[in-house]
Amino acid sequence: MLLLLLKVKFATQSRVRLTDYPLILSKGMKLFSFFTQELAVDLGTANTLILQNDKVVIDQPSIVAINRSTNEVIAVGTKAMQMHGKTHENIKTVRPLKDGVIADFQAAESLIMELIKMIGDKRKFFTHLKMVVCIPSGITEVEKRAVFDSADHVDSKETYLIHEPMAAALGIGLDVQAPQGNMIIDIGGGTTEIAVIALSGIVTDQSIRVAGDEFTMDVIDFMRKKHNLLIGERTAEQVKINVGSALKELDNPPEKWPVNGRDLLTGIPKQVLTTHIEIAEALDKSISKIEEAVLKALEDTPPELASDIYRRGLFLTGGGALLRGLDTRISRKTKLPVHIAEDPLTAVVRGTGLALKNTKEFTFLIDRKSI
Repeated sequence: MLLLLLKVKFATQSRVRLTDYPLILSKGMKLFSFFTQELAVDLGTANTLILQNDKVVIDQPSIVAINRSTNEVIAVGTKAMQMHGKTHENIKTVRPLKDGVIADFQAAESLIMELIKMIGDKRKFFTHLKMVVCIPSGITEVEKRAVFDSADHVDSKETYLIHEPMAAALGIGLDVQAPQGNMIIDIGGGTTEIAVIALSGIVTDQSIRVAGDEFTMDVIDFMRKKHNLLIGERTAEQVKINVGSALKELDNPPEKWPVNGRDLLTGIPKQVLTTHIEIAEALDKSISKIEEAVLKALEDTPPELASDIYRRGLFLTGGGALLRGLDTRISRKTKLPVHIAEDPLTAVVRGTGLALKNTKEFTFLIDRKSI
């Protein structure tokens, strides 16, 4: 491209001044950027978010609907979620990610490919696709390769990985390169990532597979044991969103919520009313596991960074941060201030977008050569 621009310049002018080269170079870079598509991807267990040009262009559930007989993808995202739990024998719904990592390789590829198509951007044969994908901090080398391979199959020319706590810290505006400690608690769908970050690196971290999905299963189990009511994942998710709580005492408690399901004794559909007090009881054990992981991370923190954390407090991100009273409960347990991010659901993808802009600057990004 640059050679072409130089030829045009020589054709119109016999000599090119040295001062013209920056202009030629900038034009060349603009042309190159025209053919480049840059995407920041938060490939989550529950939802996948894609950010392009500082804007979240995709926010869809991480689920794929497949025709069993032909193995064709029928739907992805919201449309597939509407089918979840309501399919007949010819259709199955698959969640490609489990506990934050790819469990079904083929379904994950289909999910990423179809979501990129939804963006509706120009995709020519010579488009240069560049991606930064966030991953859990406790991921193995094999699981990293699975993410790289999925990116390769959607024709990504440049792929980088970033750990979720680091992306979350960037997304909420923390200076990750500064010589000061920040503790991030990112509660997603499949994993809870707890990390102390300083000087562009993770000093200590805890990654536990207790998060939003575990909360949902807790609600299902509680409804079965307490009310003899069998409910599905989607219903449990709605219960968690509308009356979910980490504490039984709230300043502004939500109203009772009707829960529809099947009576296990009679087999007949029925409805019961549930409250935030019941859901707080249902989620208690899982939240206790998160509290233990936070305390373990604090125990492993070097004393100089511990003093920074004492002054600055803990930062909550991810969908789990929206659970009523969770910040208060963690604060009581740790005796430290807990801050909820301004937009916890998009903090990770926004941080991934910042990393995408500065792939040359940030040393903590992982490329294929690093594994």
